[in-house]
Amino acid sequence: MVSLHETPQPAHSTVNAASAPPSPSASAPVAPLVRVKSPGFFSWALLNRRTREVVGSANLAEHSDTMSMVKVWLAADYLTQTNPDPDAKAQAMLRRMIVDSDNAAATKVFGLNGGIVTIERMVSVCGLADSAPDYQENRWSPTIVSARDTVRLGECLAEGTAAGPRWTEWLLTQMRQVRGEGDFGVRLALPKSDRAAVAIKNGWFMRPEDDQWHVACLAIGPAWVVSVLLRYPKRLGLGHGKQVCQEVGSDLLAERALD
Repeated sequence: MVSLHETPQPAHSTVNAASAPPSPSASAPVAPLVRVKSPGFFSWALLNRRTREVVGSANLAEHSDTMSMVKVWLAADYLTQTNPDPDAKAQAMLRRMIVDSDNAAATKVFGLNGGIVTIERMVSVCGLADSAPDYQENRWSPTIVSARDTVRLGECLAEGTAAGPRWTEWLLTQMRQVRGEGDFGVRLALPKSDRAAVAIKNGWFMRPEDDQWHVACLAIGPAWVVSVLLRYPKRLGLGHGKQVCQEVGSDLLAERALD
């Protein structure tokens, strides 16, 4: 198992993801400046959906965990592998899992999808380089991922590989309708008129094993995908992670990186 304990990292340096697989674009991307800082582990990445170029923090390939963010993959895998013809009851379960971040629904879907093998399929289908299941815990919440892989997962969802032609738009619609405590992050940096077009799924948990908040933010816009991964001291509360995710969006927008 990859350790998820706090590792201090340069929070706002940038890199053009040279270690990632080659992108279709021949030109190297220019990393925008993210000014916000956070104690502990802080990583972010931005994928340009037109060029597939990825930029981000210097530690964009380092590991953290997904928590509820992985629920979007669980839904995609269920709709393509487990039950491609779900009835209204099954669709309602998936909707609760995404829109309201229902943990009981996620645990049920994880089991129906075969447990750990659903995460193995995520890594394979979406071509993720830094991600893996947590084999020791055999649960969906501690799925291992990097910021770089998180934007790749977002693009895998957005362009239809994850959920296929029948279910992609349905799944993105559920992500656009996320509400309640899970409605935070990058899209709140946008004008209200633009937020409805952004699909999101966030994860958050105060992990007792390291006494830190773990926060994961994913946002998919028409031309971009943004991810933010955080681990920071318990005393700062969930509000700190929500604010950092939103401010990363603000910084990227200020640099016009998401145009």
